[in-house]
Amino acid sequence: MELRVAVLGVGHFGRFHALKAAKAPRMRLVAVHDADAGRAAAVAAEAAAPSLPVAEAIAAADAVIVAAPTRFHAALGEAVLRAGRHLFMEKPLAATAEEAEALAALAAARGRVLQVGHIERFSAAFRAVAAAPGRDAALHWDAVRAAPFRPRSLDVSVVLDLMIHDIDLVLALAGEEPSSVTAVGARVMSDHPDFAVARLGFPSGRAATITASRVSLAMERRLRVLGQGGEMAVDFLARSLALLRPGGAEPVANMPRHGIDRATWTDHDSLEAEQAAFAAACLDGTPPEVDAAAGLRALKVALAVEAAIAG
Repeated sequence: MELRVAVLGVGHFGRFHALKAAKAPRMRLVAVHDADAGRAAAVAAEAAAPSLPVAEAIAAADAVIVAAPTRFHAALGEAVLRAGRHLFMEKPLAATAEEAEALAALAAARGRVLQVGHIERFSAAFRAVAAAPGRDAALHWDAVRAAPFRPRSLDVSVVLDLMIHDIDLVLALAGEEPSSVTAVGARVMSDHPDFAVARLGFPSGRAATITASRVSLAMERRLRVLGQGGEMAVDFLARSLALLRPGGAEPVANMPRHGIDRATWTDHDSLEAEQAAFAAACLDGTPPEVDAAAGLRALKVALAVEAAIAG
């Protein structure tokens, strides 16, 4: 059995969705759509699928991937769900918490899958972090995601563009929602904050600091986890994980009962894994790993960060 899929919005990342879906073993790409007719035609030719108006694209499909700009998520998502189609919504789930809640409620009422595109959950890097010993003893997470400026996704702040990835990962690792959010940030190259630093406080007393910038000197992707047993340092770009803990393999000077365990991972195609999970949810009834509730949690925290920056 295969899943007939349409992609609405084939800009930078939507194009990748369309090309990947066109080759996916359990999917058949039946339509693409974009507000830019020339862009739609180009991607349609590349993916060997027709370019159709929105209503026709939805009608032709069993499931729809929405990769349009965030301000269109609510209207497109509602149209997909009201047509009885499964919905994959690129992150963020919507522009507001109210819109996201409405989409979640509609998907539940119609009995349709709603998966949110937090792609980092499907990365080999996150799998390695989640499987590392000592996760339950973590007390503080420090995440950094930075990149040089590119004139893309400037319709939203860096919080909804980049930081929301790490918000989702921290919430998944913490297993609880924050009780306090403080943040600073500023505009540099766009009409929205282009860098932000947020501090999340959790009811358990644990905390997280999350930094995101799209106006940095260089790429940086790292995570440091501090806990009762020691520290885990992850460099996502170097594909390295070092875990300082009691009984670790590599001796540490002046820490006789501690040692360092080192690990790496082989990257896989996270988008392919994410789409495969969506197909399994639609065809087999497998619960989505990043469902509407997870997408809503990340969005609410991201909006709280934006509100804290705005003062």
